[in-house]
Amino acid sequence: MKLSVIVPVYNQAADDKLKWCLDSLVSQTLPKDQYEIIAIDDCSTDNSFKIMQEYERSNSSFFHAIHSETNHHQGGAKNIGLAIAKGEWIGFIDADDWITPDFYERLLRKAEETGADMVGCDYHLTPEHSDKIGKVVHNNNDAQTGILDREKYKKLILDPGSLVVKIYKRDIILKGTSGKIFPEDIFYEDNAVANTWMLRAEHFEYIPEPMYYYYQHDASTVHTISRKNLEDRKVAGRLLLMEAMKQGYLEDFRPEIEFKYTVLFYINTLFSAMPRSQHIRGCYSFSRDLAKEMKRTFPNFQNNIYYKQRIGEEEKKLISMQMKSHLLFYIYYRMLWAYRDLRKKINR
Repeated sequence: MKLSVIVPVYNQAADDKLKWCLDSLVSQTLPKDQYEIIAIDDCSTDNSFKIMQEYERSNSSFFHAIHSETNHHQGGAKNIGLAIAKGEWIGFIDADDWITPDFYERLLRKAEETGADMVGCDYHLTPEHSDKIGKVVHNNNDAQTGILDREKYKKLILDPGSLVVKIYKRDIILKGTSGKIFPEDIFYEDNAVANTWMLRAEHFEYIPEPMYYYYQHDASTVHTISRKNLEDRKVAGRLLLMEAMKQGYLEDFRPEIEFKYTVLFYINTLFSAMPRSQHIRGCYSFSRDLAKEMKRTFPNFQNNIYYKQRIGEEEKKLISMQMKSHLLFYIYYRMLWAYRDLRKKINR
């Protein structure tokens, strides 16, 4: 078996979202005996699993519809898929996204031509179900490609790109593991393991074309802010750091890991929680405790070279204020954005 494609599914039946995804998978130009589709229903409350079973009946030689008895989020569904995958290569796709008909054929061909053990491409954002090209996002860049050395590993840690827009040689994911690969019961599960995969790869190649349709809608995880999402970001940040320690690459790539942790655990979480419009219960104590943990974990993070280069001046000013006085930061932030919101209303 050349390739296993793993599809976590949860409540994607509406508006034919799941069908767009599965249609694009069963229509791949790869010979049907060279790949398998493993779709895992994560306790959907709609008829997603029924749709999956219909595809399995029509494509029984290479399509597997599996129902999980317990909801463990995408990490749990991916672990189920990995446990039964037979492919030499592994790919993932979100159940509300879709791909070009030659997506996997071209990625595999690139691997065969170059000897790469990890291959990716660009994607584009689309708000509609169509074949139109939306806003193109360059998932990686040429400076990260080829035989991987220390500098290229640094670039991949800092800007790994999306997990679903790549294929991975099986050993990159499963090497040295006997249990679950992904953390379960949280969002942002990819963040905990992505660095390890980057550092296990020896040769990365990249096709600078948008062959993956990334569906953007208001209900997607990236647009949903809740206390659960915020707590999961913190957990993912801690797991990212624990994984670096466990796998022994923290000291080799400390500035890069420190920066990735800072952005995931602290900066993105802080500025998602703070807007009054998000109505995060206990926002004051939540953001205070967040800053305390950040300071304990990496007390000198504001001196990180990537932090200085990549974080905006306003964000750095606000973070510096919080590190000195959370009360002052909180009052200043809320007053600042109340003023800006008022200006917007006046100028409408």
